[in-house]
Amino acid sequence: MEFWDIYDENKQRTGRTMKRNDWRLKEGEYHLSVLGVIRRPDGRFLITKRAMNKEWAPGWWEVPGGGVQAGEDSADAILREIQEETGLDVSKAEGGLLFSYRRENIKEGDNYFVDVYRFTMDFTEADVTVQQEEVKGFEIAGPAEIEKYGKEGIFLHYDSIRQAFE
Repeated sequence: MEFWDIYDENKQRTGRTMKRNDWRLKEGEYHLSVLGVIRRPDGRFLITKRAMNKEWAPGWWEVPGGGVQAGEDSADAILREIQEETGLDVSKAEGGLLFSYRRENIKEGDNYFVDVYRFTMDFTEADVTVQQEEVKGFEIAGPAEIEKYGKEGIFLHYDSIRQAFE
């Protein structure tokens, strides 16, 4: 069973934890997630398609990411998530934390911070090995293609992270 730290409104750990996806956070309590945008030197990006068995947004496009586990820091979490979901090791890639944002869904008990990372590295389709349980497929797409998916409403978090594709 996976646990996540609970953070306060200043993005500081409270010392308490929650079970993964146990949406009972109160006002002023948050969990932390990470998203990793991977850009090639040619300006194209790795995007992944969510597995069809996902409860939320099956088949939508996204970038690798997930919840930060209890005791883990954001930087370690994004390296782990990218490695798990794509097989790519971005630990020596250029880049890092780009920005963070916060969402509050008090009625749903799902308040969260998201740390958005961007890495630039040279890779080919042959270098990508997707995690079958999480990812249906992938594409190496340009900003216009990603924007198109965003406008179609089939790219997860697009409005919150679109600046990462500039």
